[in-house]
Amino acid sequence: MTRGERRTLFIGLAFISPWIMGFLLMTLYPVLATIYYSFCDYALLSEPIWIGTLNYRDMATDQVFWQSLSNTIYYAAIAIPVGLLVSFLIAVMLNQAFIARSAFRTIYFLPSMVPFVAVAMIWLWVFHGQFGLLNYALERIGLQGPNWLADERYTKPALIIMSIWSIGGAMVICLAALQDVPRQLYESAQLDGASFMRQLWHITVPMISPVLYFNLIMGIIGSLQLFVQPFIMFGSDGGPNRSALFYAVYLYENAFSYGNMGYACALAWVLFMLIVALTWVATRTTRKRIYYAGE
Repeated sequence: MTRGERRTLFIGLAFISPWIMGFLLMTLYPVLATIYYSFCDYALLSEPIWIGTLNYRDMATDQVFWQSLSNTIYYAAIAIPVGLLVSFLIAVMLNQAFIARSAFRTIYFLPSMVPFVAVAMIWLWVFHGQFGLLNYALERIGLQGPNWLADERYTKPALIIMSIWSIGGAMVICLAALQDVPRQLYESAQLDGASFMRQLWHITVPMISPVLYFNLIMGIIGSLQLFVQPFIMFGSDGGPNRSALFYAVYLYENAFSYGNMGYACALAWVLFMLIVALTWVATRTTRKRIYYAGE
């Protein structure tokens, strides 16, 4: 390097050094530390004691762990496909030409901007068994609404219904992708007599398949880490018969309520491996069905 190149390099490193230090201290070190702590009996204010794989072996007999994992997978298995379908259909609807289209786009997107804590508080009132807005609406059409938050059969369905309210982000991404689909494809299909549903299935879905795949992966990551809504609405015990105890809530309780930080770190790494595995499965099963224009 010449003297000028070295000077430019040092200046560049000086400018990015705050980010580098922040990444090393606030991200990389905690991640690496959790690997070690997951093999230890460790609380925040005590020295870690190496116990090998005991934390991971304890999970096999921890019934609360299995229940929290089952609740989380149940929620994800329903909320993810329903959220993808609803966000896609709303995006298709909002992509049509009609009066006040921009206003409707804003209305559908706004719920996703509301903080999760506020969303949980709003839906606590909506799902109230006696005074809730949802049961009142059901009564008006002659149906008896259940006690959503006190009956273990309805706690997870209530959270799934609530998740649909915040699909504005996925909807906007689908809407942006729809606007990039060439109009010539639809015109050619119309000349050949293709119906709207055939155009939707054979043109729209393949053309925006990368965006649908992205929303799928983000849905997997977000659903498996669901924390704020069940924690606010049902507390740390997970509601009736732990029916709304989710994995992230159980992890939080082990770390900060029980002081079992080593076990919590092991839970975190199991969650990470689960997300990686499901992401890999989703990628393998959809890669032949995703169309990239550049390929």
